[in-house]
Amino acid sequence: MELEPSMDNKALSAVEKFDVIVVGGGNAAMCAALSAREDGASVLVLERSPEAERGGNSSFTDGVIRFAYDSVDEIVAISEPLTSEELATSDFGLYPADRFFDDMAKVTEHRTDPDLCETVVRQSQSAVRWLKKNGVKFMPNYGRQSYRIDGRIKFAGGAPMVINGGGPGLIDALYKAARREGIVVRYGAWVQDLVWEDGAVRGVVAYVDGRPSAIAAGAVVLACGGFEANAEWRARYLGKGWDLAKVRGSKYNTGDGLAMALKIGAQPAGHWSGCHAVSWELYATDFGDPAITPNFQRHSYPFGIIVNAKGKRFVDEGADIRNYTYAKYGHIVLEQPGQFAWQVFDGQVLPLLRDEYRTRQVTKVTADSLEALAEKLEGVDPKQFLQTVREFNAAVDTGTRFDPSVKDGRATHGLEVPKSNWANRIDTPPFEAYAVTCGITFTYGGLRIDTEAQVRNTNHDPIPGLFAAGEIVGGIYYFNAPGGSGLASGAVFGRIAGQGAARAAAAA
Repeated sequence: MELEPSMDNKALSAVEKFDVIVVGGGNAAMCAALSAREDGASVLVLERSPEAERGGNSSFTDGVIRFAYDSVDEIVAISEPLTSEELATSDFGLYPADRFFDDMAKVTEHRTDPDLCETVVRQSQSAVRWLKKNGVKFMPNYGRQSYRIDGRIKFAGGAPMVINGGGPGLIDALYKAARREGIVVRYGAWVQDLVWEDGAVRGVVAYVDGRPSAIAAGAVVLACGGFEANAEWRARYLGKGWDLAKVRGSKYNTGDGLAMALKIGAQPAGHWSGCHAVSWELYATDFGDPAITPNFQRHSYPFGIIVNAKGKRFVDEGADIRNYTYAKYGHIVLEQPGQFAWQVFDGQVLPLLRDEYRTRQVTKVTADSLEALAEKLEGVDPKQFLQTVREFNAAVDTGTRFDPSVKDGRATHGLEVPKSNWANRIDTPPFEAYAVTCGITFTYGGLRIDTEAQVRNTNHDPIPGLFAAGEIVGGIYYFNAPGGSGLASGAVFGRIAGQGAARAAAAA
């Protein structure tokens, strides 16, 4: 039977046939491709970007991945070999599944889909072990996710492991595994539509080298991200001002996968007016650049104060461990006058600042007095800034010990905007300040899937032959996301989607 794309195109080239087509080229997509191949399917990966920019948003992550673990032995089994000294001085703590689930519920204000969330949590460690089997290397996140306290290295935020080489290391390992397994990858392949046959998805229409091609398949996996790189969609769904946000990751995540799925009746799900957005270098590039983008993040704000153009604090910088606040604070910065703010630190905490504060890609001012610093804060009311610092310093509870590895309860008292932890007086030179704006990572609205990663239609029925994984999935995140959980979700549902697609193809 002749394949009919849902788009009206009369000049399609000859049809090829694969068991499974995966649309996208990041973590979720490559996990789906490898999983489908494990089940014996022939697999084609269609990556919109050129090879040099492959990997979607996964290439831009720092590689932190969150998973449940009940013992240090489980960390050791996943990690690259650790020395006896590292084992003796590292306190990895425990992160059982129930705590992971509680964290997801807390940061999403109890809106996360319980079945999808449970799937991510319960399968997170097995997914990490599977990634390791496929050549991904893991190690403790010394330096960026840990603090030395009383001679012990303590890890904060429930995610002590990082991928060796970060996001690029993850992508390189997955593509190397794909080559080894005989998976076909095509770059510059812009998928714009789905192909139907007898009421099921049976392929895609892709533009390759500027020409449309209908490619047949037994099943299709959409793993091509959200719509964060589409300024018009951001303004439409996220609201006023979001077209002004910087894009942290891939410029190719423009919502094409969502559009083609919704066009055939897929059910939208999740927080379409919400997104993962962080404090970002004020003069960062408009889209991610793999060579310099990691230097644009500004995640040490819990140890200082943040002020807006009026010279006032506007957010509790110490509300929680960074991993549980950073993904929503970019939104708050975007709401400030001029869509910018300054993070301010003094000499007491400068050694705690993360590596990105010490790169060339910073908008930074320094001074030996607060008065001099106030005059250098471009766009900020200097008089009100100094008043804000005076009031903040007077409100700090200096009787509580400062401990950056835990929520230490060192707070302010009597301020309209409190600081709940890690409150230190801003009074010790040298003083430093860093200008930030909002950087959007990914959008929370997406497609409804079931726990088998099959896309559901607006009648709540599964769409035959269509699966989804990664940031295109809706219903997992609302308002916020725990750091490192996105890679876990992509790996878990990527594996499931690949398995389901392979089974569907075999039955087609």
